[in-house]
Amino acid sequence: MSESIPSADSPAPVVGYVLKMYPRFSETFVVSEILAREAQGEQIVIFSLRPTTDSRFHPELARVKAPVVHVPRPSSATRLWDALSAGPASGVAEAWEELRRHSHDDAAQAVAVARLAREHGVTHLHAHFASVATTVARLAGRIAGLPYSFTAHAKDIFQQDVDPTDLKAKLADAHHAITISGYNLADLRRRFPEATDTLQLVRNGLELERFPFTPDRARGSDPARVPRLLAVGRLVEKKGFSLLIEAVDVLRSRGVDVAADIAGDGPLAGDLTAQIDRLGLDDRVRLLGPLTQAEVSARLGTDDVFVAPFVVGSDGNADGLPTVLLEAMARGIRCVAADVTAVGEVVVPGETGWLVPSGDVGALADALADAVQEAVAESPVHDQMVHRARALVEEHFDSRRQAAALRALVPVERTAAPVGGAR
Repeated sequence: MSESIPSADSPAPVVGYVLKMYPRFSETFVVSEILAREAQGEQIVIFSLRPTTDSRFHPELARVKAPVVHVPRPSSATRLWDALSAGPASGVAEAWEELRRHSHDDAAQAVAVARLAREHGVTHLHAHFASVATTVARLAGRIAGLPYSFTAHAKDIFQQDVDPTDLKAKLADAHHAITISGYNLADLRRRFPEATDTLQLVRNGLELERFPFTPDRARGSDPARVPRLLAVGRLVEKKGFSLLIEAVDVLRSRGVDVAADIAGDGPLAGDLTAQIDRLGLDDRVRLLGPLTQAEVSARLGTDDVFVAPFVVGSDGNADGLPTVLLEAMARGIRCVAADVTAVGEVVVPGETGWLVPSGDVGALADALADAVQEAVAESPVHDQMVHRARALVEEHFDSRRQAAALRALVPVERTAAPVGGAR
């Protein structure tokens, strides 16, 4: 990645992305967004609050031009004081009472981001997820005299431990806030009517050229091969992968033979493996581990049905609108998904895919059997589904459209003083 630093004298806005961790294997949408904005000429600087813990990376990272700045965390009281003292004195003094109400990590990193933002000529801060990254961006913006914005996704607004007072303050103080679906937009406006005047809907985008439309599932020379199901995501409760394993067992009991692969990693790997063993599905369900976006795209171009059996977690956590579902629709694979949050905005029953009630294994099995039958038969009626799904993604989820919308929201004027300004 290039380490060139934008000039502080440049008249163009410079957007500082504040991210809890960068790069992060599961957050492909962040990389796609940055690439799209850079392609339209925007200057970006990335501030990573935590070192990455991932061992695999997507090749698209090499195309990101933005410098990546790793924000230090103090390891002792002395270093905490040094970190706080290193910030712009007037800004730290003004924000002192609020800094004291936050953890020492958040306070120190906010001061560091404020200083680093000035050094890199940043004119606007933007965070992803309304949690720690937005906490730091909000405080840093106040210290440095910079406007901030953030994108709200799912866990950061739906999980039970989200503090509504904190979220309301972030929405109210932001230059603007963004969320990724109509469902989220309506939900946040209902919960925080007085703090969402600047809340905007900007859907996540795909670089569509990386997801070519291939509706013909090449069944090769063996038309009798077992139909292949694919599911992708972190191995966590809200993805509902245990329901997919149950549904495969139900299909087997009905004499419907399918093979299911689940790509991803996470804390439930052991539980899912045990479930597969208990049901005797070792020859029909595989856990593949994490795949790159290119590897997932290749599978989406050859497998028969994509499955997204989402549930609302016991802690209230639910998926918003996972990027991989949009990628599947773009590639032309038949999609079966469970109806949580915004999924029904893209998977429209009988139009773009099969939408089933969340948590209903029987309904999931029924939909999978129907989708598999249609895939094997190469039904012209259902072929229209994948064409409509691709058209929907092209119309609403093109990363170029997303980047243009985000750019239009960023204030043009510079508000930050240079480093070493009034103290």
